[in-house]
Amino acid sequence: MRQKRAKAYKKQMNVYLHAFKFREPFQLIVDNEMVINCDQASYDIIKGFNRTIQAESKPMITQCCIQALYDTKNQRAIDTAKTFERRRCNHREAIDPHDCIESIVNIKGENKHRYVVATQNLPLRKKLRKIPGIPLIFMNRSVMVMEPMSDATAEYSRKYEEKKLTGGLNDAKRAGVINKEEEKPKEDKQTDGGEPPKKKRKGPKGPNPLSVKKKKTGPTEPVKEETKKSNRRRKHKKASANDEEAQDTPSTDKNEVREKEASQDVQEHSAEQRTEADDTQ
Repeated sequence: MRQKRAKAYKKQMNVYLHAFKFREPFQLIVDNEMVINCDQASYDIIKGFNRTIQAESKPMITQCCIQALYDTKNQRAIDTAKTFERRRCNHREAIDPHDCIESIVNIKGENKHRYVVATQNLPLRKKLRKIPGIPLIFMNRSVMVMEPMSDATAEYSRKYEEKKLTGGLNDAKRAGVINKEEEKPKEDKQTDGGEPPKKKRKGPKGPNPLSVKKKKTGPTEPVKEETKKSNRRRKHKKASANDEEAQDTPSTDKNEVREKEASQDVQEHSAEQRTEADDTQ
């Protein structure tokens, strides 16, 4: 498979995944003509399905389709079909395979069971194109091809994306608009004699309690600090006064002793001078 075609198939299957809620492994309804065509071209049908869808697939075949294969007596095609999972169509007698496929795929105008249809029948593909969300696969010579999205599928996908974008804006409940039906029970509660419900206050909320500074616990703590400080100051003053008194007393005693010693020295010096004068005479 070429890279350009592989990217287109991948993009197309993503639409079915998101808009139509398809899930892996994808369920593939295969008709009898598809099995015969792949057998004649010696084409590995299961690998072709996985390569085209680019995911794991689960091929399924109805009882009416396999009965049509029995009628052809193509043993290799029958053996290939027997490897597929059998899909019950609840038809007691075998009907046309393409009518059988349409009956199980088209349920009230939608692909309820999310089937991928692989068929070679062009009229059947034209009918299924009108139903949104049905991927169609067919064999073009010896190449397995997926049809581009039909107009119905593309339109459904576009509306689905628009709902996703504008759903919250147009929804009254999401936009905060009160319906009249919701107001009626509130009025009944007020008229019953009970207290009216309190209105919630609108406006800015308070600050974050974790970002606010903690308040002071009470007046006791600063008073204790003041008493401690005052006691310290008083003690400091008393100690300084006592130290000054203690320092003053010894200093006075020392000065008196020094004055006495100086007077004694002067008297001795004067007595020596007198003796020397007497000796010279």
